[in-house]
Amino acid sequence: MVSFLKIFKYKDLQKRIIFSLAILVLYRLGSHVPISGIDLSDLNQLVNNNSLISFIDLFSGGSLSRFSVFALGILPYINASIIMQLMSFVLPELKALSEEGESGRKKISQYTRYLTVLFALVQSLVLTFGFKSFVISSVSFPFFIVYSVIGLVAGACLVMYLGEMITESGIGNGASLLIFVGIISQLPFYIKNSINLVKAGTSLFSVLLMVGVLIFIIFGIVIIQEAQRRIGVQYAKRVVGRKMYGGQSTYIPLRLIQGGVLPIIFASALMQFPLLISNFIPFDSVQLFFSKYYTYDGYLYNAVFCILIFFFTYFYTAISFNPVELAQNIKKYGGFILGVRPGKPTEKYLEQIVTKLTFFGAVFLSLIALIPIVAAAVTNVNSFMGLGGTALLIIVGVSLDLLKQIDTFILQKEYEGMAG
Repeated sequence: MVSFLKIFKYKDLQKRIIFSLAILVLYRLGSHVPISGIDLSDLNQLVNNNSLISFIDLFSGGSLSRFSVFALGILPYINASIIMQLMSFVLPELKALSEEGESGRKKISQYTRYLTVLFALVQSLVLTFGFKSFVISSVSFPFFIVYSVIGLVAGACLVMYLGEMITESGIGNGASLLIFVGIISQLPFYIKNSINLVKAGTSLFSVLLMVGVLIFIIFGIVIIQEAQRRIGVQYAKRVVGRKMYGGQSTYIPLRLIQGGVLPIIFASALMQFPLLISNFIPFDSVQLFFSKYYTYDGYLYNAVFCILIFFFTYFYTAISFNPVELAQNIKKYGGFILGVRPGKPTEKYLEQIVTKLTFFGAVFLSLIALIPIVAAAVTNVNSFMGLGGTALLIIVGVSLDLLKQIDTFILQKEYEGMAG
């Protein structure tokens, strides 16, 4: 990584960082603007006692427990992005549009925004009716529905806009940074809950053991996120005019997890749909099923979660890595992988390597999601429920990605200075 002090050398980078920080501060301020009419004390009790809702609240930075205008957070936009990327991969029309360059990407972004509004509308209705029992008796529920839905949809659209502003004019991925800040903002509450557990009689050793597990996971995430398989490539010598090119050896760095934190973010977002939809099904058997089996530490929930993690890990590898194109480029420039013939054999070899890496990457992501839940069950320390492997992976992944973007920006400026 480039020295931290070099950040202060480039005004453009400083402006981008300050702009991103200003947007994040605005986002945190908005998360404290409540929609009136809800008994927040009862709502907080529900969030604290339900580990799954607590996990959803973590993604919104505590906005859900405050029932603020940002209660939906960035999740409607993420859900819309999931659908659009899946459709772009399946529908030929959208796939062709995504390959048209900047104009095509702008159209897909516009469709994603429209879909975000639709998701926000549906989720705001679900949330409003789901919290019906927390509405203050003096408030007219039909009137509450109107201003609650308007406030939640407007808040979700504003959060989407803030995320896009960071991506375009700031530094880092806007949506990921908003989730990152939301998670970080909740850390003091988890520390407070842990202290209260110790005061209530829980063994200090158990709490420290749980903290140790989380720290161990962070170290593991850093190592795995940076892990890569290097495929050696040898370029043959060729003469162009009076100059000789090639003859050198290089390598192709293949990351263990091609999609970074996106697979686990998308999987987490989709896991919330059944819980939200269940609020509209007025059958006791359905409610009992979800309260008994669809819990943050339940077998069914985590089995489905792991399946989604595997799906999105392979999906993002498929859309971000093209072995055919890579094999063609290696052959075009006179290169070859040692021991592998150019063309189809190289393509097949790369595909086999990436498939194996993706499998181990998906296994690692699943373990990261499950280990804190198992550790909490063993130690009986539930004060960190919600702040599990998923949240830690997002924190570490977004931090590393942000540092790399700053590093790339500085290196680019230094190269421009050398060229000038």
